[in-house]
Amino acid sequence: MIKVMIVGQKWLAEQLLKRCIDMGDIEVVLVSVPCLDDRTAILADRLAIPVATHGKTLVASAVPDGIDVILMAHAYCFVGANARAKARLGAIGYHPSLLPAHKGKTAIADAFNAGDAVTGGSLYQLDDGWDTGMVIDQAIIKIDNNDTIKSLWQDKLAPLGLLLFENYLKSIRYDI
Repeated sequence: MIKVMIVGQKWLAEQLLKRCIDMGDIEVVLVSVPCLDDRTAILADRLAIPVATHGKTLVASAVPDGIDVILMAHAYCFVGANARAKARLGAIGYHPSLLPAHKGKTAIADAFNAGDAVTGGSLYQLDDGWDTGMVIDQAIIKIDNNDTIKSLWQDKLAPLGLLLFENYLKSIRYDI
């Protein structure tokens, strides 16, 4: 059984929580959200999964003992080294760009406004920087003429992040 903590919000974190439950061999030990009225918190509460809130930094005392990995899904908080060290495999985050290109909160808009023909998503190991950790997996998507910044996220990049998380979780099944 893989034990995870999900940190995040909105559609991506909610869908990641659902996917973890559907996979069957994953125990979501804790969900951490920026606010308790987030859809992820509401779902976790309905599933009797403990919910906590976090601020701009996820500290070690907020990470449960005995977890395998922290999954960062649409999370805008820094995870300190002591917090990452509490999870056997550290913290894994999804970023909606082909890292190292387009770091930060405006990555989708940056790719769109730069006129990039392609962009993508990166699953990476969090470190002490912002969007600077070792890339674990990436996938490319095409930016079509009818795309908008919103459609890139909703229709392409967010679902891609969910797929990358699922592939990662499947890949660590045999490491646990």
